[in-house]
Amino acid sequence: MRLETTRIDIGTTRPLVLLNTVDATELGAHPLDRLRIEENGTTTGIVKVTDELVEQGVLGVTEPLHHVRGPIDVALAGTPQSVQYVRKKLNDIELEDDELEAIVKDIHENRLSDIELSAYVSAVYANGLSLQETKHLTRAMTDIGRQLSWDAPVVADKHSIGGVAGNCVTPIIVSIVAAAGLTMPKTSSRAVTSPAGTADVVEVFCDVEFSMDEIESIVAETNGCLVWGGGVDLSPVDDAIIRAENPLSIDPPGQLMASVLSKKRSAGSTHVVIDIPYGEGAKVESLADARELADDIKRVGAHLDVAVTCAITHGTEPIGHGVGPVLEARDILAVLHGEGPESLRLKSVRLAEMLLTHCGVDASAADILESGQALDRFRRIVAAQDGDPDVEPDDLEPGSESTTVRAERSGVVTSVDNRQLCDLARRAGAPKDSRAGLVIHKSTADPVEPGDDLYTIYAETGGKRAAAETLAADREPIRVRSKTDALVEQR
Repeated sequence: MRLETTRIDIGTTRPLVLLNTVDATELGAHPLDRLRIEENGTTTGIVKVTDELVEQGVLGVTEPLHHVRGPIDVALAGTPQSVQYVRKKLNDIELEDDELEAIVKDIHENRLSDIELSAYVSAVYANGLSLQETKHLTRAMTDIGRQLSWDAPVVADKHSIGGVAGNCVTPIIVSIVAAAGLTMPKTSSRAVTSPAGTADVVEVFCDVEFSMDEIESIVAETNGCLVWGGGVDLSPVDDAIIRAENPLSIDPPGQLMASVLSKKRSAGSTHVVIDIPYGEGAKVESLADARELADDIKRVGAHLDVAVTCAITHGTEPIGHGVGPVLEARDILAVLHGEGPESLRLKSVRLAEMLLTHCGVDASAADILESGQALDRFRRIVAAQDGDPDVEPDDLEPGSESTTVRAERSGVVTSVDNRQLCDLARRAGAPKDSRAGLVIHKSTADPVEPGDDLYTIYAETGGKRAAAETLAADREPIRVRSKTDALVEQR
């Protein structure tokens, strides 16, 4: 069948083609079928059938297919072979190397529909990946994108698996390690299930999207960078998978390992510290599970020739006071200035010390931070990434809409729930609204009197503040109990 083309913008990153119902009937096409488009080679689109958006004889092409022009020949195309492999994984059957490679390739080339990609993510979440599957998936995800290479024999990196509110240690660690003379080109993801990923927080200070050449120039000037990995095609399949995981708020262990280590390998990292927080409310709840995950991560890292060491840390409550891009950025600056939350300072120093030791560098992370060298290096990185190096913590203002939740009785804080706090910050608008989030006023074991501030919600609109308030009314992210009840809970 020969059709005219017209550009359609319906806000999708998928290669959708819109067929009028009459044309679809003649072709025998149904929604989510593939259409082969013959135009200077063969392109495939995913079918959407409509009575209104395109007329008979016209093919609507969405943004990924806007290069397709003029009258073109179309025909039904078969379903990608990888869909069978997704179905196989749904049935909890281990996938072969070539089957994983086919899935990765089809995700990269936009051959899977949103539903099929969601089915893959759900299959991995429900049935898991074996260590062998994880190794091959990670290698396939690494090979499909571009890779950075560096002249330095040791290239440092760090990653946290997430799940802890306000865990914004990365910019501080990069500043310390780069000031110590190591090369640390940090590429980070945006938020998956949290109210702020590292890239979201750093974007408060400066640009995070750069070309390969620009990243190399920034690192040559400062020893480090803080950029979004998705902007330079490093393990690009990971970004597509993250978009599918986001609505479901899931991050299964096997896919998590493939995500993290494919990005590290693609970034040219040789020595990596992985932070694995565990505890109630974190992604990993038990110490045993954290140790098992650490062992698996190190095995997959060795398969990629990346030296990995893991820090198993307590993740039972937030690090720092702020949750959300601007509020976490404010904490980062405060720590670099020698102030700020002690929990954030201690964790940043500990992980930086581990990374320096792992890389064979004899230097004190605490001394570098306290001397102001880390702050100076951070300012240099921000300036190199087109930001304002002279910004101060008080310059970073949260959303204008706020409400503070206060204690209704005296007692002691018995728990601070990361997951609930993250849910509240996201409901308030974070990370999309950079000034939205929470400020946490109390920690576990703190004494509390009636009327004491527990946490403050910030939003950029009244509607989002109200939505967060409604959720807060049904939750107890900071639990206060009488001293007697607290002793009972401890038992």
